[in-house]
Amino acid sequence: MSKKIAIAGKGGVGKTTTAGLIIRNLIDANKGTVLALDADPNSNLNEVLGVEISSTIGMIREDFKKNAPRMTGGIFKDQMVEMNVHQALVEGAGYDLLVMGRGEGPGCYCAANNLFKIYIDTLQDNYGWVVMDNEAGMEHLSRRTTSDVDWLLIVSDPSPRGILTAARIKDLAGELNVSAGEIHLIVGRVDGKLDSRLEKSINEKGLNLLGTINIDDSIYEMDLGGGSVFDLPGDSKALLQVRSLLEKIGVV
Repeated sequence: MSKKIAIAGKGGVGKTTTAGLIIRNLIDANKGTVLALDADPNSNLNEVLGVEISSTIGMIREDFKKNAPRMTGGIFKDQMVEMNVHQALVEGAGYDLLVMGRGEGPGCYCAANNLFKIYIDTLQDNYGWVVMDNEAGMEHLSRRTTSDVDWLLIVSDPSPRGILTAARIKDLAGELNVSAGEIHLIVGRVDGKLDSRLEKSINEKGLNLLGTINIDDSIYEMDLGGGSVFDLPGDSKALLQVRSLLEKIGVV
């Protein structure tokens, strides 16, 4: 059975970069094979990991809907789903990436959605670790992948609005009945120490602060140069801080 880490947070807070740093640390620590799931329609996890994608689950699902009238027999449909999902998997060094893509439009073909969910749930068990980069609303957690995760890590920037959004995400996880063994807050892009007023707000909102990630010039250089987390030097501040956070929860 794989261990699952889900990352959530509003856009622009470094959520996807944090997901990439977690994947890099899992691979560096030889923790086993990793399935990276990009479940954020606005995310670019493939760029953070340094790989190109040619297909997404959303694209495959739309094709499936168009061809559904010509498909007969459940076995054939199952085989088509399995084959297409495997074709969408991008192989990296120590990990595979599967991009969920955009949601279905009008005329949702629920049978196709159910087939994909069943197969992706089965696929995940072939890996030691699953790292999911989710959109803030976390619809993918509740209906497209799995609702059972070992760690839900909510990423925020060091701002009152960011902390408020993080608290709303935590509450939404409860409303959606997302089963998470542990829920933690990570505050990224911190310049020096976290402001005591933000710490007070975090405590008042019932968020469990796992730790912070400081502004790191090596991340900026990585983005500017079109590199990936695997290009970061071993002494990258952000990389080491994420490793420390993972150590605190017993992941590495």
